[in-house]
Amino acid sequence: MSAHGHVDLGHTVAGWTGTGLALLGFAGAGASVCAAWAPGIWIGLAVVAAAGVVTWLLHLAGWGKPSGPRPETDWNWRTRDTAARTGHADCLGCRVTVPRRGLAAAGPRPRSAASLPAADSGA
Repeated sequence: MSAHGHVDLGHTVAGWTGTGLALLGFAGAGASVCAAWAPGIWIGLAVVAAAGVVTWLLHLAGWGKPSGPRPETDWNWRTRDTAARTGHADCLGCRVTVPRRGLAAAGPRPRSAASLPAADSGA
């Protein structure tokens, strides 16, 4: 058992790759600040931005994980997420993808049944 208990911490190929790239970008930008080299700061920040894009693309390719806990059999970081092809319903990364990747088949979200006050018809 780990120090965090028996939980799914979400270690995935997408997560580790994005973390590694972001760490390299921040370290490069930090070293450039110390060296007073302005282009290096921008290069480091570009690597950080690329880390976000690479992580998102790997998630869409099935190397990430859906929101929430996974079954214990899927906790290995090399386990591929087969549901990523159709998109995860509660996932921002999947919702911003164009085309909707099968999320349109789920239909619109139900609306609240709360009644609205009637419009004032006088005057």
